[in-house]
Amino acid sequence: MARLATADPWWLLTGLLFTYLGAVAAACVRQGAITDRLPPGALLASQIAAGAANHVLPASIGAHAVTLRFLRREGVPLNRATASIALYSLVRAVAKIPLVLAFVLAAPTAVPPAELFPQGRTLFLAAACLLLVPLAVVALFAVARPLRRPALDFVRTALTDARLLHTRPARFLPLWGGAAAAPLLQAGVLACVGTALGLPLSWSQLVFAFLAASTAAGVVPAPGGIGPIDAALVLTLAGYGTPLPLATATVIGYRVLTVWAPLLPGMLVLSAMVQRGRL
Repeated sequence: MARLATADPWWLLTGLLFTYLGAVAAACVRQGAITDRLPPGALLASQIAAGAANHVLPASIGAHAVTLRFLRREGVPLNRATASIALYSLVRAVAKIPLVLAFVLAAPTAVPPAELFPQGRTLFLAAACLLLVPLAVVALFAVARPLRRPALDFVRTALTDARLLHTRPARFLPLWGGAAAAPLLQAGVLACVGTALGLPLSWSQLVFAFLAASTAAGVVPAPGGIGPIDAALVLTLAGYGTPLPLATATVIGYRVLTVWAPLLPGMLVLSAMVQRGRL
């Protein structure tokens, strides 16, 4: 914290701006994931409130719960609301992959992917999880017959809506554009903190460090990603040769700007929307 006290305040304010631009990107993805036109102001406010709730429950459950409540209040049927949340989650995960590949191809000497991505036993466990989760879901539906019909209805609705959305540029452009912008904005927060602290790394290295660390640690459910991503970020920055105390201070500053600083405003917005019947 002593290092953060001596950081350049203008860069920290820029990082905070990137944090709130992340809420704008999330609102774009939410609108792009559903055919109904949502009120822009209320949608943006719901994503600011969802950001606060996201740090309470793991795996983005808090953010999705707030968004689901908002969509239901806007008259969206439950099956289409849940389908939009599933599409939102899928697109956010998929959009990060080409970004990582683009950094690797554009600057192969600046980004050491072989050192940053999980290897050995960690990579084996991640691959095993990716294979076992779909098998577990299929086995669950095979055993629990009452779940088959609702599950098939959900899949049918999700596929129909996804196909319709991708025929409308006013939906798929904000859907994929916002999904690509969101991790870059988060990485921009980390880069701003690193610059404010005088981190001896370029912005491309800091952005790639965030993308690589968040991708590798994203399979571990945690409230707001706190914990796994933090550890991965520290190790990634240290892998670039950053002194460990400076890498730790950078990650702490990133969390201050993305979690603690927006938490009170987010809770106030959440309370206001509940009182006004928007949630």
